[in-house]
Amino acid sequence: MKGWRRWSLPLWAVPVLALLYWGLGQDQRRLPSALEGREAPAFRLANLYDPGDSLSLDDLEGKVVVLNYWASWCIPCISEHPVLVRLREHYDPDEVTLVGVLFQDAPENGKRFIEELGGEWPLVLDPGSRTAIEYGVYGVPETYFIGADGIVALRHDLAVTWDLVTRTVDSLLVARRAGASGAGG
Repeated sequence: MKGWRRWSLPLWAVPVLALLYWGLGQDQRRLPSALEGREAPAFRLANLYDPGDSLSLDDLEGKVVVLNYWASWCIPCISEHPVLVRLREHYDPDEVTLVGVLFQDAPENGKRFIEELGGEWPLVLDPGSRTAIEYGVYGVPETYFIGADGIVALRHDLAVTWDLVTRTVDSLLVARRAGASGAGG
């Protein structure tokens, strides 16, 4: 019995250490999203520059959508902005649409941010953060990659990188084209 006790403590430590190792090996910054693999919540949001005009997810049907929540006060949003500019310039707008959703910020601040840093893509307002709540936005920047089929492929809760954008958007374009060729043939 004495020998068993000597080994029981180390044996109990093995699963605990394994769980700690597994948990520490995960990306602690990435927050899980219940939306990945599910249909993206519908929205209709007013244009930042012309609140009488609006954009809905239905307007973008059949396109890959990169839905980016941002704010003028967000430092990581400033660092990711050149990647978003490059995304908009790199991909065919008939296949990929970038939509910027101003998050908990004044419209005039958002306009000033875009005037200073540039960028031409649909920018919309989310009064009361209703759409952000439906998407489960924790903070900014936060980006949702939505396939042409309307399914959320990925939620990214840090500033996007060019590598992440190309890897994700390119895979969604392959799926879009495969779906289009399958539907046509």
